[in-house]
Amino acid sequence: PPSLSDATQQADGRMQRLDQKINQLDSDLRTIREQMKRVRPGPAQNNLKQRAMRILKQKKMYEQQRDALMGTMFNMEQASFTTESMNDTVVMVNAMKHANTQMKKQFKQINIDSVEDLYDDMAELMEENDMIQEAMSRSFSTPEDLDENELEAELDALGDELLMGEDEEQLPSYLMESSVPEGLPETNEQQADQIV
Repeated sequence: PPSLSDATQQADGRMQRLDQKINQLDSDLRTIREQMKRVRPGPAQNNLKQRAMRILKQKKMYEQQRDALMGTMFNMEQASFTTESMNDTVVMVNAMKHANTQMKKQFKQINIDSVEDLYDDMAELMEENDMIQEAMSRSFSTPEDLDENELEAELDALGDELLMGEDEEQLPSYLMESSVPEGLPETNEQQADQIV
């Protein structure tokens, strides 16, 4: 049996042929109307009028066929859409079933208790690592019970002492101009000056 898409294409081709016939009949009717305007009332005009009536009846018949065919095509397109949707649904359900099977296989390979144990072990290792790092970062020469405030106060006091020492700082006596200390023996030159 033909598929819905084949039947829809066939109906669409028939619809196009009906539209062509209707358009041709419209063209014939326009031509007859023009002729009726040029002909005097009488038997010739009556013949044209009867001919126009037959064309109108034929046109109405084609239009009814076209309207019925349009309804049929609409129903076929709906059925086709529903069929495609069902096919998509079947594919999606099968894919979900396959994914479910795969997930079950993978979960069989994983033990939740072992995962929790693994996380507990890792947490313990991290804690031990922190303790090791803390121990490694201790200074050997600095007592641990020193108060930060006391250290800062001592540093400030030390700074004051250094400033005071700079003010009082003088040149050593041996660098002064009169560098000869009293009470030292006189040099040979000094003795010669005294003799002269």
